[in-house]
Amino acid sequence: MSMLAWVVVITLIAGGVGTGLGGVVGAIFKRDNTKTVSLLLALAGGVMLAIVCFDLVPSAISPSESEPANIFVVIGGTLAGFFIVYLLNILIDHATNKEVRHIDEDHPKTADNLDELIHSDHYAHHANEPVVNKKQLFAAGIVMGLAIALHNLPEGMVIGAAIANGGIATGGTAITLAIIIGLHNIPEGMAVAVPLITGGSSRLKAIVITFLSGLPTVIGALLGYWLGTLGDIWLTIALSFASGAMLYVVFGELLPAAYLMWKSKFPAVTMLAGVMLGLIIIYV
Repeated sequence: MSMLAWVVVITLIAGGVGTGLGGVVGAIFKRDNTKTVSLLLALAGGVMLAIVCFDLVPSAISPSESEPANIFVVIGGTLAGFFIVYLLNILIDHATNKEVRHIDEDHPKTADNLDELIHSDHYAHHANEPVVNKKQLFAAGIVMGLAIALHNLPEGMVIGAAIANGGIATGGTAITLAIIIGLHNIPEGMAVAVPLITGGSSRLKAIVITFLSGLPTVIGALLGYWLGTLGDIWLTIALSFASGAMLYVVFGELLPAAYLMWKSKFPAVTMLAGVMLGLIIIYV
């Protein structure tokens, strides 16, 4: 299989299958054990943090055996990746709240990854409400799907840039990132599927829509891989951008969500275990 085909296959699983699986979970809708989810999020955050700090950023600084990259290019790319994903999350908040603000005043005020499970719970309460509210819920699900589709572009770039940096033969980092991003996309799929179903959509249609919202991950991966193969400076930019995007996912989504689900010291300990696991993945 060619390298380009690997990029498509890996990110298709991470994006489409990840959000699609979230759609399946949302369709059957059973509330998960929040403590277990909290620990899994903290573990994933730790693994991702280790990969960013000990693999992606060092590779961005030294993309080849020649002269190291300009450190300000690395910093600029990292900041760009961080704040672009941050702005996309604001877009998800704004777009979803615009659609649901007429449903009731008690609806959760944020729609980003921190509260997607809360949103899913809340939407389920509207299953037997009037048709007008169901139409609003369906519209909210469509808008959420479009916003998450846009959000998945930079996440795909992370995988593409990692593959461009190490290839598949040494691509444990890329595959690990794809797995983590796929797991991270499950609650996003739930956030799309639940309002669609409570808004009157069939379960199959809702699952298909959630799967489609994950496909832009493939486009982002192809872009990240293409940039990474243009030369050292572009590989530095791609890896820096990917690092910033993942740092936001870790500190803006995974870890706050882990703490909100279980306010104890255990998520911190699990995150440390994730960092250690990330080091093993990188260097073994």
